[in-house]
Amino acid sequence: MPRHSAALDRATPDRIAEAALLLVDEGGPDALTFRALAARLDIAVASLQRRCTDLAGLLDLCTDHLATRLPDVAPGTDWTLATETRFTALYGVLTAHPGLLALRGTRPWLGPNLLAHLAEPQLADNIAVGMTPEEAIAAYRGMYLLTLGSAGFVDHRDPQGSRAASRLAIAALDPADFPVMTGHLNVIVAAMHDRDVYRGALRRLIDAAHPAASSTPRNPSHD
Repeated sequence: MPRHSAALDRATPDRIAEAALLLVDEGGPDALTFRALAARLDIAVASLQRRCTDLAGLLDLCTDHLATRLPDVAPGTDWTLATETRFTALYGVLTAHPGLLALRGTRPWLGPNLLAHLAEPQLADNIAVGMTPEEAIAAYRGMYLLTLGSAGFVDHRDPQGSRAASRLAIAALDPADFPVMTGHLNVIVAAMHDRDVYRGALRRLIDAAHPAASSTPRNPSHD
């Protein structure tokens, strides 16, 4: 019989994901290496690689672990509220771990937990409310891409530093060439780092996807 490995007991998928997320949150994207992660878990690199063979597999493990934090919306919830709840929760998860988002880049987020907590129930709700399958996936994709793009637009690890850098960059522009941007500097910088801008854009997509949706009050606390 194969020998029991205490290292693999320590290297459960959840423990690997949690340790990897801590490394990225503390040190940024460059801090996540197999050597650093193995040291954090007190296991050999080879043991870690038995769980996830490469960086892509590790990132998939992390993102699917985060997807378990997305809410399960109760059946029968108003479509508008259910949709906003799911996507603002995704936005909150993504902005809480911007280093992971940077590492993922353009890789698709297709882990089973994300599909089970977001894609499948949202598509089912879209169809149940009267959309065709084509309309359902188009609405989902638009809201998903808005959320992903908004979360990755600025560095949420250091919002003050990001805001200062944006201000300096715009202030350095020649007003003759960029009269609108330099003339409305404060408004533009505020909008670049304001979560309400995301929520407003999401609500407009929701309204456009289903204009007859009920006006049930929305809960902004999911951000």
